[in-house]
Amino acid sequence: MTQVDLANPTLEFTDYDPTIAAQYGRSDSISYLMHNIADAIGLSDNLITLPLMFLFNLVMSWIIIYFIYYRVSRRRDYYVTFMLFSSAMFLLLWLMQILDIQTGFVLGLFAIFGMIRYRTETVPIREMTYLFIIIAQSVINSLSLKADELAWHQLLFANIMLIVLAAAFELWFNRRRTSTKIILYEKIENIVPERRQELIADLEARTGLKVLDLEIGHIDFLRDVAYIKMTYPLGKGETNTIDLITKFK
Repeated sequence: MTQVDLANPTLEFTDYDPTIAAQYGRSDSISYLMHNIADAIGLSDNLITLPLMFLFNLVMSWIIIYFIYYRVSRRRDYYVTFMLFSSAMFLLLWLMQILDIQTGFVLGLFAIFGMIRYRTETVPIREMTYLFIIIAQSVINSLSLKADELAWHQLLFANIMLIVLAAAFELWFNRRRTSTKIILYEKIENIVPERRQELIADLEARTGLKVLDLEIGHIDFLRDVAYIKMTYPLGKGETNTIDLITKFK
């Protein structure tokens, strides 16, 4: 099974015995599982490991993005962004392991990318959170290719926990979804606390929305106007991405 050259004491493996691998290693490791799949299909380990793990990461990311994020926000722009981020991060970390590139170098690339791109446009905190989840998931799945001590069921459990936590906090705690509008209000006499109900009734009549809460912001007595932040409920599957915009540049 093994040939030993006394002049050059190195081991050359000519065959692979799963029983010996299970005896000295982890029989439930990802590399061991991938070898069994490759052996059953009749392909080499290198040809089957990367495509299967890439597909696994893509499916796990798609579950979070489509069934949890997109189901609530309905934003196709971030849908595409998250899917591409997940795939790019997975392949980048896989290449990093092969070329022995330091992790700090890769993180530096994403830091530069974040400063260049995301500083030019305000990204909502919710979308940034999902972006971090997708990156973390891709890192876990990619680095597992070289983790001989990591069992396949541990990797599956880590991905399922991310999905469960995202679904719990998104779908359970945000069952009553709300949004806010910034309104430049001209009937300044209604902003006093004694006329709060009249202010709410006027806003509901003019906007057609149910006012859940409101805050009085900047007041301009020279023009007799005030900024009001109005909170209102969103319908099922409804979203609004420009609520806080008061004017276009």
